[in-house]
Order: sequence, then structure tokens, then C-alpha cells
Amino acid sequence: MTKPIQLFSEIGRLRKVMLHRPGAELENLMPDYLDRLLFDDIPFLQQAQKEHDFFADTLRQNGVEVLYLEDLAAETLISTEAKEVFLNSFLDEALIQDEYIRKEVFAYFMSIKDPRSLIDHTMAGLKKNELSIPDRLNLTALVEESYPFLIDPMPNLYFTRDPFATIGNSVSLNRMYAQTRRRETLYGNQIFHHHPMFAENQINFLYHRDDTTRIEGGDQLILSDKLVAIGISQRTEVASIEKIAQTIFETEPSFEHILAFNIGEERKFMHLDTVFTMVDKDIFTIHPEIEEELSVYSISKKKNGVQIFEERDTLAHILCRYLDLTAVQLIRCGGDDFTAAAREQWNDGSNTLAIAPGEVIVYDRNLVTNRLLKEAGIKLNEIPGSELVRGRGGPRCMSMPFIREYI
Repeated sequence: MTKPIQLFSEIGRLRKVMLHRPGAELENLMPDYLDRLLFDDIPFLQQAQKEHDFFADTLRQNGVEVLYLEDLAAETLISTEAKEVFLNSFLDEALIQDEYIRKEVFAYFMSIKDPRSLIDHTMAGLKKNELSIPDRLNLTALVEESYPFLIDPMPNLYFTRDPFATIGNSVSLNRMYAQTRRRETLYGNQIFHHHPMFAENQINFLYHRDDTTRIEGGDQLILSDKLVAIGISQRTEVASIEKIAQTIFETEPSFEHILAFNIGEERKFMHLDTVFTMVDKDIFTIHPEIEEELSVYSISKKKNGVQIFEERDTLAHILCRYLDLTAVQLIRCGGDDFTAAAREQWNDGSNTLAIAPGEVIVYDRNLVTNRLLKEAGIKLNEIPGSELVRGRGGPRCMSMPFIREYI
């Protein structure tokens, strides 16, 4: 029987994936608070939804079962007690300081009878003008009077890759870099503990959302059934890689090595998968700006523990050695044109989603990178992304695979 999570590569034929269709949380973005919510611009929701539906339909047309985060979470709220437990966890992390307001908010959410509507509203955030709360003359209320939200929206949720990662038959339930995104992992926690698809199979966790150091799914790539790559980035700390290496080696026996890619802490690079993805067994995309300066460290499983050292070789040679290949091809995002490379990396030209060996989904706007992929023999499924890309993420960022075929 196929396990509910089966991920032993980046390129095995994709069979089951989870998405989140952008919702009202995008319409709760405001120019004054974009930095707080990790956005650079405000997408047009209706167009973003059309683009996302095109993405989902492209997956379905290629034989992929598409699940939605919001549906799975709603399907766990099967009783009043389940709603209460979830809402209390949600409000614990919503940073509402006033106990009276918290009780009013709790009652407001509990009055929403439809579980899917309830989940949608927790994702969208809660504006102060949605509740009739009398003026309360305490310092906290006075200081925060001008801020429009009781609970912030979660506009980053359509990037389902980050709050958790699926590795082997297990889940890394991540601690997110920014406070504003940490609540996102509540939905994964709810699904993996309470949805029948997963709870009945006792999912193993490689990392936990309440851990003390941060790690995000965009930095976690499965290059083979023996090799995991993890980025040291703005969003993922070195200490987290050491922690997860131990649990991977202990509970996922096929994996023998982890490569830690130090890509720096610039927002434009954000995650490893914004500068490096696997598109076939021996072909990768890479952003040329990191190629020369990249430091790679290996963590290898040994009988008496682990062996760690810095790899002093070219990336191509390192990949050949750990993937048992004679040669690899690195396709530079934007080619050799510095301007095109910067533009197309910013628009997620390197963030491909493989749906089978040598077949990927990409944004149609990255003309130079897409041409180079085609010339390398890669089959492209191009999707529009003029609004989706405003959140700084591409097809891999927007997808969380549950099942891939073994290679």
C-alpha cells in the first residue's frame, strides 16, 4: 500500500500535491504594512486566482491529484470540540493581548458554522471593524489603535512549500523565519495530526514547529533517495540543518548524505529553490550570481555518528560524486546576460517544479531561461504568473508534493 507521504526525489513523476488557492488574505494587504507581511506589492486577487487555477489544471492534466490546504484543514474540524481546540491554538499565536477581545474573537469564529468558511477566515485575518468591540482604555489598546487588524492576514500561504517539507515518508514541520508566517504551520500541524489520511498512518516528524531554530521548506530539496540538499539562507539556520540531519539519518534509513548550500542571507535569494532546482537526473537550474561564491558542506551518516566537512570542489563535481553521475548540466537562469539573470531570478526563473524526469512547470514570463531549458531537452508546461509572482515565488514554491513515483 502506498504511504500517504512518499518523497524520495525532486523529479519522480508527481502523483499527489497540495496547493492553497489565494484568497481574501491577499485583499487584506495594505501598502503601509507590506514589509510586516513579507510582500513587496499587492497582487490583484481575481487575476491571481485565475493564474493559480491554470496552474492546478496543468497539474491535473498531467495526472496529478490536487488537494487544497484549506479543504484538508476544514475536514479536521468535525466537531465543536475540534473547532475549539484549533481556535485556541490559533488565538494563542495571534498575539491578542486583551483577554476580553480574545473572548470576543473566539466567539466570533465559533459562530461560523461551516468549517471551510472558518478556515478561510482565519487565513484572511480579522479586521477591527468586523467586530463591535467597545473602547477599552488600556495602554495596549491605545497604542495599537491605528492598526487596522486584530489578527494579521496570512498572504504567504499560497506558497505551501515553506511551512513544512515532505522527506521520504516523513514530515519536517518547520519553524518559520518570520513571526508573521509562524501561524501558517498550525494548518499543517492540524492536518498531519487529525486528518484521517495522515493520522491513521502515524506520520513521523523530522522537525517540529516549536523548535528553537528556523528552517523552511524552500530550502529543503530531495536530490535522490540517498541525498538531501538544504540551503543555509535568510530563512534557514545552520543549527537547524544539524538537528534535522540527525532525525533524517535515524528515521529515514535510505538517506545517507545531506549537502548544506550556503547561499547567503539576501532577500532576493530567500530560499535555495529560488536559485537552484533539479529538472532531470543530471540537469539543474542555477542562478549564476551564486555559482562562483557558493560554499557547500556535507554531512554524511557513519556507523559511529556523522562526518562533516567542507566540500572544496566545483558544484558540478560535487553533484556528480553524490549522485553517482559522470556529468551534470547547470542551466543558468537568464543565461550569460547579467541583466536577464537578475530579472528572471527575481521572477522565479530558477524556481521550476518537476512533474516527471525532464518535464517541469515554469512561469511563461522567463523567456531566456525557458529557451535554455528547451534547448537542453526539457519539456516545459508554461503557466501565467504576472500576479502570483508578486509574492516572490514560483511553481515549486506554490506546491507541496505528497507522493512521487520512485525513480
